[in-house]
Amino acid sequence: MNQDRNKLLSKIAYLYYIENLNQAQIAESLGIYRTTISRMLTEARNEGIVKIEIENFDTSLFKLESYVKEKYGLEGLEIVSNEFDDTPEILSDRISQIAAGVLRNLITDNMKVGFSWGKSLSNLVDSINTKSVRNAHFYPLAGGPSHIHAKYHVNTLIYEMSRKFHGECTFMNATIVQENKLLADGILHSRYFEDLKNSWKELDVAVVGIGDFSGKGKHQWLDMLTEKDFTNLHQSGAVGEICCRFFDQEGSAVCPDLQERTIAISLEDLKKIPNSLAVAYGDVKVPAILSVLRAGLVSHLVTDKKTIIEALALDGDAIFQDIVSE
Repeated sequence: MNQDRNKLLSKIAYLYYIENLNQAQIAESLGIYRTTISRMLTEARNEGIVKIEIENFDTSLFKLESYVKEKYGLEGLEIVSNEFDDTPEILSDRISQIAAGVLRNLITDNMKVGFSWGKSLSNLVDSINTKSVRNAHFYPLAGGPSHIHAKYHVNTLIYEMSRKFHGECTFMNATIVQENKLLADGILHSRYFEDLKNSWKELDVAVVGIGDFSGKGKHQWLDMLTEKDFTNLHQSGAVGEICCRFFDQEGSAVCPDLQERTIAISLEDLKKIPNSLAVAYGDVKVPAILSVLRAGLVSHLVTDKKTIIEALALDGDAIFQDIVSE
């Protein structure tokens, strides 16, 4: 590069980054088209004239987010860093706060929002700040479990969300797994349930957790499954669930009999929702999270760095190692 060109690039970079002039102002000052200024700023960075450093943060986290988003076709991804002094409670709080911010930005006027249930989503709802939107409506994505703290129940969560967003909500009065298909069909085809079932096909946003099927996690609702269900799930290669819709390592639904007895949105309908946010992290959930990513069941994910790295490793991905080692 000749000296005059180098000087011009340096001057433009100085005016933009040090003097804080915008591109239009620089263009007027130097008599150069604004589009040319934009190209020259890019050239200055590429030639090493401008070096941008971000202090006090591990920027490899941003590169990792971009890599995972592109690899799995996600619309949004937030990876929470792992600190050496994190306790499970502290990490959970930080993930909940980030997820709350993501969800708050997703919800706007006239939206229909579906919610699953559980501790992670309860923490999200606790963390989210109020927002005034018009005509928002909140719907349950699944029936409730037989034994669960009322704080984590889907009806509690959608009531709190409707209160914080000045909207309306529709409750569900059914357990998520029925004893047989006949009972499930009676609920699914009942008059009161028709509107709710139709709403699942009209949702703008869905919020779910991802459950594991490793045998290591604690699930208060597993008492709703029979011994035959457990046997079938193990034989089918189930690795996780969303709204008690169990899936294998490729994210495909398993155990048709159990699926027919489940009162919840289907995986197929979940996948069609424009914005679907999952909040999930932890060693035991890695296979389930990877399956969800592979199948594209959700468009947005909030997790932590350790979990996503383990998911990439399980997927046989070696490229990410260069990113996290930078």
